[in-house]
Amino acid sequence: MTATATAPADTLATEGATLSSLLREGTRQVHREAETMGFIETLMSGGFGDRGKAAYADLAAQQLAIYGALEAASARIAATPEGAAAEIVFDELERTPQIEQDLEFLFGAEWAEKVTVLPATAQYVARLDAIDTLPQYAAHAYTRYLGDLSGGQVIRTMLQRHYGFGEEGVSFYRFDRIEKPKVFKDLYRERLDALRFDDEGRAAVVAEAQEAFRLNQALFAELGDIHL
Repeated sequence: MTATATAPADTLATEGATLSSLLREGTRQVHREAETMGFIETLMSGGFGDRGKAAYADLAAQQLAIYGALEAASARIAATPEGAAAEIVFDELERTPQIEQDLEFLFGAEWAEKVTVLPATAQYVARLDAIDTLPQYAAHAYTRYLGDLSGGQVIRTMLQRHYGFGEEGVSFYRFDRIEKPKVFKDLYRERLDALRFDDEGRAAVVAEAQEAFRLNQALFAELGDIHL
């Protein structure tokens, strides 16, 4: 089983480690780099001031394209015998309806005519559209959904604190069908750890997750060029 990227030799330095722990350690640096980029740091700190809602609206527009592609990949993988057996596709994680609600609030009823997909987003979407193996999918789903259930909750709080959002406009970060996020995240990691990948497959998952963070960094850089 192969993926579209190859992990560095030290990615699987700990023999017998769980896949979720390998992902956490293998993406630690790129994760830190992504969350400390100028656009996201300024957004989170309230530094955009009166321009904050416009900056967030542009981010939300990119999220619609990204999650539309990711959830199309979810459907493709779930339809395969391997994906169905893995049980790592959860309807509770679906985000596109919530993003569409946010965009209607942020842009108005004609939001679909007002949003623009950036080149970095198009590149990210192309990567997601190419997903056809379980290692690839596991990497991107882990990166996006567990991030939304963890750091995403902090982002929602900061948006509400600094830019006057209530519940509308940030519904992307609410998982109404998940009663206890920690319990759900533990279950998700258990499902990841149960995937029967050999060392090469596990390395491929980590490498693809690293690439997901790099694609996200490129998106933040482009948003920064526009708004900073």
